[in-house]
Amino acid sequence: MTILRIRTFGDPALRQRARPLDQVTRLHRKLVADMLDTMRAAPGVGLAGPQVGVIERVLVWEVDEEHGAVINPVLVDPSEEMLSAEEGCLSLPGLAYPVERHARVTVEGIDQRGRPLRIEAEDYLARVFQHEVDHLDGVLFIDRLSEDLRRDARRKLTRQALGFEVVEQAEGSL
Repeated sequence: MTILRIRTFGDPALRQRARPLDQVTRLHRKLVADMLDTMRAAPGVGLAGPQVGVIERVLVWEVDEEHGAVINPVLVDPSEEMLSAEEGCLSLPGLAYPVERHARVTVEGIDQRGRPLRIEAEDYLARVFQHEVDHLDGVLFIDRLSEDLRRDARRKLTRQALGFEVVEQAEGSL
């Protein structure tokens, strides 16, 4: 069991677009296991490569006793229906804001063994996949907020960085 360091706001890895994998190796399977351990220890429900400093298109997730990894994920067939719900992030500890996301999406990619994968997700799992794919594209959930909420988030992040606010991670952060 290896717990990796989760990168937080200001780390340049969080703003880089992750590159696709040409092939899945033994090292990638170890990375997936370490990312799952890290996500669970945080505790969270999703984690993307850039959040642990790996700029490759790898994400892990765990929702309702189901878990897995998706390599080179692509979101397809998003629903027209949108839902707004509170989101937090392991890379932005202590912050939670309402974010609008598609109610349903399908994620396609490959698993840690290199086999094709297709998952139809709705509600919370759909939100997790959208949040983690955003990380792979260098997008943070605060980028999806209104200008007023984004300004509030930046103020809180600045206060945290200066040591003026205590940061507590909400359980189940993405």
